[in-house]
Amino acid sequence: MKILFIFSFGSALSIKKPLGSPLFIQFGISYLSSLLKQHNHDTKLLVLSRSFGNKNYDIAKKKIEIFKPDIIGFYSVATEYKFISNISKFIKLNYPEIFLIIGGPHATLNPNKVVKDSFDAICIGEGEEAMIELANMLQKNKFPSNIKNLWIKKDNILEKNQMAPFYEKLDLLPFPDRTIWEEYIDYVPNFTGNNISIILGRGCPFSCPYCCNHALRKITDGIYVRFRSPQNIIEEIRLIHEKYPLEKNIYLEVECFNINKEWAIKVCNEIEKYNKSLVTPLTFGLNIRITPNANFEPLFEACRRANVSPLNIGLESGSERVRKDILKRNYSNDDVIKTISLVKKYGLSYKFQVMIGIPGETIEDLKETIKICRICQPKEVLLQIYYPYPGTDLYELCRKMNLLEGQIDIKMERRQAIMNLPGFNKKQIQRSYTWFNYNVYKGYKPRVKLILKVIINFLSPNYFIAVLIAKFYRLYLIIRLKILNGVIKL
Repeated sequence: MKILFIFSFGSALSIKKPLGSPLFIQFGISYLSSLLKQHNHDTKLLVLSRSFGNKNYDIAKKKIEIFKPDIIGFYSVATEYKFISNISKFIKLNYPEIFLIIGGPHATLNPNKVVKDSFDAICIGEGEEAMIELANMLQKNKFPSNIKNLWIKKDNILEKNQMAPFYEKLDLLPFPDRTIWEEYIDYVPNFTGNNISIILGRGCPFSCPYCCNHALRKITDGIYVRFRSPQNIIEEIRLIHEKYPLEKNIYLEVECFNINKEWAIKVCNEIEKYNKSLVTPLTFGLNIRITPNANFEPLFEACRRANVSPLNIGLESGSERVRKDILKRNYSNDDVIKTISLVKKYGLSYKFQVMIGIPGETIEDLKETIKICRICQPKEVLLQIYYPYPGTDLYELCRKMNLLEGQIDIKMERRQAIMNLPGFNKKQIQRSYTWFNYNVYKGYKPRVKLILKVIINFLSPNYFIAVLIAKFYRLYLIIRLKILNGVIKL
């Protein structure tokens, strides 16, 4: 069978090369593609973008008529769903014989709404086994039925099938298919922004209400938090290094690396061994979750030996009240400061992930966030404005508080304030976003750089300006790289 995957990317660089680096590879599609190929099916990818406007329909039509897929699989998050839905309607109208299926977090958490659109099936939860069964049935000219994790439409009948338990044997999956993405990536070797990443596991044990994990955990039985073996992870790292020999940084993607410290230390030990076999050791980034009374010393010491740095640390808010009462993150600011002291002790670099405009947050809470950031002085603050995702607990809270006025603007998700909070309105939130880095690093970083960041944050909520800034910044980094490599001489 021929299976075409369609992925939408908001901030596309161009029609021919919409993705700026391997960082933007979507792993759900990649794993499905490699598994389907392993079962002798043929797969292709199509990357579209809202920024292409009506050109998307011509691009989709050309790809379909050249490849002639039997199945088209769509992936969607909440902010891309309306666009993906419109593309599916166009395809169903012009190519009714193609079987259309959608998966991803939005479809999983909102199936009763998604099922009303033009898709023939919805995949709820993990799709590896379901997609193989679907492709095999259609190949035998059988209309698909009784496939776990799928809701399937036939005429006016909807077949809601049982859910399979969460897939536990992650080591048995083939490594994700990166080849289908290559034609869409404007890849520059040894480029600062590449940040190639790999998935270490699936699931998260925490219940942060702004995230989909607390909802996804409830969709079926079985173990939700699963990890790949250290040996399996190293084998993929080895293959990536062979494929991209000039890249020196790999991001270890997992919801929280320190959930299982024994496993995490074993991963670091294996990475350390692998790095010793290389002339130039690789560096690795990952996510860390602060927990109260945790003994981080053995893990941070292992990270140092494995060349793991920087660490992305989810502060989210510097207000203990907001963290505890709203975000369900039960650690104190003393826990934050102690953790950062240990990070510094082992010579590791670190960044903070921060969110503002959280329902229930006040200007005083924001001041506490700035204060703790000033005390800790992370290498960078990865700042976002809260965006309410349907299907999450915090979205429901926003709805109950009547904060969702009319249709939510999805264009500049996480960069644009969309809710007026009691005591913290849109203008105040947006102004705080603009000046946040200046207020955190004032007196610690050059004033010129901070003012430039203010200007960028002020302009970036405009979609077209944000794309232009990204393009110019990318061009600047490429020219800088060429100067450093002696390609361009000043």
